[in-house]
Amino acid sequence: MITIGQHHTLRVTKITPFGAFFDADDLGEVLMPNKHGAKGLAVGDTQAVFIYLDSDDRPICTLQKPKIRVGEFALLRVIDSNSVGAFLDWGLDKDLLVPFAEQHRPMEVGRSYLVRAYIDHTDGRIVASSKVDKFVEEDKPHGYSVKQAVNLIVANTTDLGFKAIINHHHWGVLYKEEVFQRLSFGQAIKGYIKFIRPDGKIDLTLQGGQETRDKYTHVILNYLKRHNGYAPVHDKSDPEQISLMFKMSKKAFKKTIGGLYKQKIIRIENDGIYLLDRTEPKA
Repeated sequence: MITIGQHHTLRVTKITPFGAFFDADDLGEVLMPNKHGAKGLAVGDTQAVFIYLDSDDRPICTLQKPKIRVGEFALLRVIDSNSVGAFLDWGLDKDLLVPFAEQHRPMEVGRSYLVRAYIDHTDGRIVASSKVDKFVEEDKPHGYSVKQAVNLIVANTTDLGFKAIINHHHWGVLYKEEVFQRLSFGQAIKGYIKFIRPDGKIDLTLQGGQETRDKYTHVILNYLKRHNGYAPVHDKSDPEQISLMFKMSKKAFKKTIGGLYKQKIIRIENDGIYLLDRTEPKA
């Protein structure tokens, strides 16, 4: 089903002096104006396009890249405000409206807010809301599995760490003692499911997968190379010292140096670790 607020791959049905028309099923033939990328297209071509409503509330296609799609969250900047509400820059010609009733607190021009885009079913328009909590599913079944890679948006801080929105649908927690990089409100970042509690609540981690393991390996090897092949830490060192030196947990450090030791790249002594071979392990 072709819906507004999403990307779809459509076929060109007609070329006119002012743009190309695409077959959008139930939406009918939808225009892509020349200024939106229609030049160079021919009848029969297929193209991935984003569909939204123009200023006259007619469906329109574009090759412009929206910063948010319907059903997604994003941090967007307010560029205007009037008696209807606040208007956000979402990367398209027509700005995205946040009605006053959907503002968690009054929005100010020039500031950025975390919002969710949705379709207002009273008039079919794409609008946004900064009332994040009502869109994030807290208790519904989710089907995630441990170690699964997910997309996160940092949405809040707590005494435990950071609350993050998982795949634009569910809440999860990143524990502050396991975060070794600076996170900012509204930041989109890749993460992993660490643990699913009996009540369904989700613990998250930023460490996981081969990409992270490779990164930790390079961090330790680069440190050793810069310090004459020696680091004054080992598998029994204080976690805070390891965190300060390498920006990783002690668990991740132990696992990484264990792998380097098995590959005969380092040796582990009572006073630290030593580089045996200046060549990094083969992939």
